[in-house]
Amino acid sequence: MKYILYMAVLVLASCKLDNYPAPEAGLSGRFLDAETNEPVGQDLGNGVVVELREHGYNPVTPQGIAVKADGSYQNKMLFANTYSIVPTAGNFNPIDTQTVVIKGQTVFDFKVTPYLRVKDTHIEVVGTKVVAKFKVEQVNTDVPVQQIGLYADVFPNVGRYAQVALIEQDIYDFVDPNQEYTLELDIPANSDNLKVGSQYYFRVGALIQIDQAKTNYGPTFRLTL
Repeated sequence: MKYILYMAVLVLASCKLDNYPAPEAGLSGRFLDAETNEPVGQDLGNGVVVELREHGYNPVTPQGIAVKADGSYQNKMLFANTYSIVPTAGNFNPIDTQTVVIKGQTVFDFKVTPYLRVKDTHIEVVGTKVVAKFKVEQVNTDVPVQQIGLYADVFPNVGRYAQVALIEQDIYDFVDPNQEYTLELDIPANSDNLKVGSQYYFRVGALIQIDQAKTNYGPTFRLTL
């Protein structure tokens, strides 16, 4: 009898725990260039993380939302409350922590100044090579550009850390925004991963010489080899 009573109390306690309301709110948005209003693309898996700290708890464990390759982010399972949010090390000038009241599905866009802008990008197949032509605008003129690169992948989230083939060039210098750069990815030399007749995604990236900085990207191109 005592055992049955104990189990009944345990079941009631479990029911109380299970009756807490589920997260009913969410947060989404984009990272936009403060000057051009264009999305600031990121690396998939190694890009920016939006860090959230819910108010009213001490200590509070921060939550993180990974930013997608197109510069958007989303978490539909948050509790309605006031949060402090800030992006971690990214490919733009650091910004201050923001206070956001999350109620329902809340949208909050970050307006940022990217370290670099990859501009006037054109990528095409020329003979046995994929040729990218582009310019790099240095928004931070006091820090040199470290590297430029052309990346290929079977998925549209292509980038420095999501690619099946790449060609990179070290710069370690300041750049002229009017200078056109050319990168050529040799298809036969990458025949294990690049198959003639197949479709791939390509994106140009440029990395500034700042500790923990992420790569800035131009638009994604879809090409058939």
